[in-house]
Amino acid sequence: MWDEFGMQRMDGRVMGYLMLSNAPHVSSSELREALQASAGSISTSTRRLKEWGFIRQVAVAGERSHFFRADDDVWGSFLEHEHRGYIRARELAQRALALLGEADEHPRIRFQNMRDYHDWLEQDHNRLLTRWEEWKRERDGRSTAN
Repeated sequence: MWDEFGMQRMDGRVMGYLMLSNAPHVSSSELREALQASAGSISTSTRRLKEWGFIRQVAVAGERSHFFRADDDVWGSFLEHEHRGYIRARELAQRALALLGEADEHPRIRFQNMRDYHDWLEQDHNRLLTRWEEWKRERDGRSTAN
């Protein structure tokens, strides 16, 4: 699936391993051994997956190794992370607009569209997040009623 989305295969392998794990967290070394991958490959993949909001790094008292876990709602976590990206992009466009002069007509139009596009996405995304949470509550109510 990861390949089909144009993403790195190793990221998908790490994600799959963490989604299938019943452990509260998995160490980098366990990922390295289980996936027969280099430390650098695991490090790169876990960093990318954390940045995208798919996994979380977990601190374990007294341990120096890095530990990771997939949230129970990986996709909801991804949606939340994606939402923060819209906010950052909108704020960046707003800062650029504050720095542009009136003579910068085309750059101003581009950054206005960037700001407004991300504002529009953020608003729609808020509705999407709300609908996702409502849908899960309804699903969970249906599954307990059966």
